[in-house]
Amino acid sequence: MKGNRKTLLAVAALAVAAALMLGIWYFTRPQPQEGAKTVVVEVVHGDQSTREFTYHTDLEYLGELLLAEQLAEGEDSAYGLFITAVDGEAAQDSLHQWWCITKGGGRVDTGADTTPINHGDHFELTLSTY
Repeated sequence: MKGNRKTLLAVAALAVAAALMLGIWYFTRPQPQEGAKTVVVEVVHGDQSTREFTYHTDLEYLGELLLAEQLAEGEDSAYGLFITAVDGEAAQDSLHQWWCITKGGGRVDTGADTTPINHGDHFELTLSTY
């Protein structure tokens, strides 16, 4: 009986900690800016050539901007938009290629569908190999 009580208390404490962490994430997650904004998307191709695209938009997330402007193609996945091609260049599965999203040269911890865009943002889409 004593062992069950300790297990129950441990599970309850874990649930409270998880709920607290979820709440903190929810209230501190990046928010998109509403209204008109200018966003730059730089594409780094497999041959290291680059192209820069400037968009004036009131969309709120990077994924919807890339699809609306037909800069990227992709598939729906359990994690949202999986980018398969950008600016006419497809990632080759056989070469272990994928499109990496960065913002101002720094890592983006969200997928394209959940990456908010704000006025003045500069994103990079780089064809990478793992």
